[in-house]
Amino acid sequence: MSGEVLEHEGLADLVRQRPGFLMLYKFAIEELMTKLRILSEEFDLAHRHDPIEHITSRVKRPEAIEVKARRRGLAPDLAAIAEGLDDVAGVRVVCPFVSDVYSVAEMLTRQDDVELLRRKDYIATPKDNGYRSLHLIVRIPVFLSDRVERVKVEVQLRTIAMDFWATLEHKLFYKYESQVPTDFATELANAAGLAAHLDSRMEDLHQRLRGPVDEWGDPANPAVLGQGG
Repeated sequence: MSGEVLEHEGLADLVRQRPGFLMLYKFAIEELMTKLRILSEEFDLAHRHDPIEHITSRVKRPEAIEVKARRRGLAPDLAAIAEGLDDVAGVRVVCPFVSDVYSVAEMLTRQDDVELLRRKDYIATPKDNGYRSLHLIVRIPVFLSDRVERVKVEVQLRTIAMDFWATLEHKLFYKYESQVPTDFATELANAAGLAAHLDSRMEDLHQRLRGPVDEWGDPANPAVLGQGG
């Protein structure tokens, strides 16, 4: 990626003036989304259960890139941004159950052309505010007409309950512009605990419905095959 330099105040303009920079992240997202859609469809066919509920994505806006680069103390050039920021490209995968989150993460990261750089498990160890999700920083190849670029993408995997909590938490903070009531954090943490409890209950029901499974994740009891995912 380009190593062109500019002052922080003009970094957003530089990003806008170099459309190829963000285009690489757009292509990386498309590559990753294709991989996830294939996993979703194939797993559903093979195991009668789709581990992915839905997928969303975004490329960070130039203004947001500039703000985060300044906060991180990064040099104001595109090469430093590409190396220092992990979340210019982001993909969010929402799964029905907690077990699906880990299954999808494993299936994705064991692919030969997906390089796992970092993994943060906020499901096993939630953030102080109650936030739960599995974060992966991966690097994947983008094949262009004259070269191959390896581009970083942040992948967030979470359940429907986790996504519900995180989405509303974001909306509430945006509404209050970070000036929230004093008991807000406690209420949010309590709500996150309820969401985690719901995840646990639904996981138990899911496993009871499926019954024992073999080493491939298929029902060991053929009688449950006709019950759906």
